[in-house]
Formats: sequence, C-alpha cells, structure tokens
Amino acid sequence: MLVLLGAIIIELFIGGLPAFRKFGFGFLTSTDWDPVQEQYGAAVSIFGTVATAVLALLLSVPIAFGVAFYLTELAPQWLRRPVGTAIELLAAVPSIIFGMWGFFVIVPVMAQYIQPTVIDSIGELPVIGALFQGPPFGTGILTAALILAVMIIPFIAATMRDVFMAVPPVFKESAYGLGCTTWEVMRAIVIPYTRVSVMGGIMLGLGRALGETMAVTFVIGNTNRIATTLFGPGNTIASIVALEFPESEAGSLKLASLLALGFILFVISFIVLAISRMLLRPRLKG
Repeated sequence: MLVLLGAIIIELFIGGLPAFRKFGFGFLTSTDWDPVQEQYGAAVSIFGTVATAVLALLLSVPIAFGVAFYLTELAPQWLRRPVGTAIELLAAVPSIIFGMWGFFVIVPVMAQYIQPTVIDSIGELPVIGALFQGPPFGTGILTAALILAVMIIPFIAATMRDVFMAVPPVFKESAYGLGCTTWEVMRAIVIPYTRVSVMGGIMLGLGRALGETMAVTFVIGNTNRIATTLFGPGNTIASIVALEFPESEAGSLKLASLLALGFILFVISFIVLAISRMLLRPRLKG
C-alpha cells in the first residue's frame, strides 16, 4: 500500500511538472483558467475546496456531536444500536446519489425559499450581510457545503461516539456521585478526556470533504471565479478535474495543470489525514 501510495503521488507530480515549470509559484496564486490562451491557475479551485470543506465542518460538527452525545448518554440501550447503525449507513451511500439529491431537491429549495429569505433579511445587515447577497440560483458554495456536511456527519459522529464510550466509567460515576448533571459530566469529564480524539475525528471528516467530487460538481455552480458570497458559484479541485479531464489532450499543458491540481489536492488531503491519525492514536491505544 505504501508503494502504491508513493507511486500515485510521484505520477501526479511528474505529470504536473510541466505546469509547475511554466507557471512556477504563480500557479498557486493565479485565478486564470483559460484553455484558449493556455493560462492556468489553482487559486480558485483551492479556495473553493477549502471554503466548502470548512463550511461543511461548521455545519456538521454540532449535529455529529449531538448524535454522539445522545447515543452515549441519553438514548436507552435498546435504541442505541439501531440508531447508530442507521447513522453509519449514510456513509455507504454513493456520492453521486447525494449529488443528485442535492441537485433535484436541495437546489430548488435553496433557490425558491432559503436564499431569497436570507438575502432579504441577513443580506441587509452591515458587514455580515455581504456574505449573503447575490442572485438566488440555488447552487453555490453554501449549497455544496450543506451536501458535504450531510456526507461527513456519519464519520465524525461515529468517531465521537467511540471515543466517548472509551471514557472509563469510574470517571463519570464519580462525577454523578458528586451531583453533576448529564451535561456537566459531558462538559467537565468526557470532552476534556477525549478532546484530542474528537479533533482527530473532525480532521478525518475534513479529509473526506476535501476530496469529494461528484456531489460537489452537481451543486457548486462550476464557475472559475472566487465567490465573494456564500451563495456565489465556484469550483473545487475535484470538480474541475472531473469536468475538464475528459476534454484534455495527452501531453497538453491543460492535462499537466489538471494533474498538478490533483497533486495539490493529494498533498492537502494527506496532511489532513496524517494529522487526524496522529490525534486519534493516543486515545485509541488508551
């Protein structure tokens, strides 16, 4: 597996080397993507990848924490296993199904109801209102982040549930013996004991969100510009590679730029997943 992993990253680097040589460091900062003039840049795709993944975390972490908290502290024993299994089954749904669901269900709801309401209310506020302006097309950065949030909730919730259950019962029993409520035990005992592993689970979800392709491609709008609002369209590294790769010719600068984007995404995902494994290891061993 290590040899295969190394071969993939080397192949991506070698394939993207012509783009790195031609554009240099400017490839990472340029917003151009013009196949006619053969000008390519990764800034828009990097921004879209990071923005959608971070927004997905902001939306999914509170829900995942609530699920894990309910399953470990509040739910009766007979209900914990079926609910936990149902949550985990979401991870088995193909990403293209989430993309189709997002395009045919979520996008119309966003365009007809949510975005117009938010634009007319929050969009009128100073400072923060600038993030919620623009035409209500339904697609965009926020819609893509919402779909990603649904997709990564099972990964984060399952990790949180497992590490919450790994807390020694004597710690919680001692706190209950002192008169603590369930939430006080969670806040003062469980969370401090598991915070490193919880962060590892969140980073694992972030890694999943960074590399998602088809679900994001359906709903992000696929426009090569940096969105100035949450409702604006954009693209991600994975989505632009999926759309542009079939049209690129062998040996062309466009293909080299796409492979360079793949290399950048591989490096970002590898760093995120490596950090998550480092954070998870101490508690899982304990």
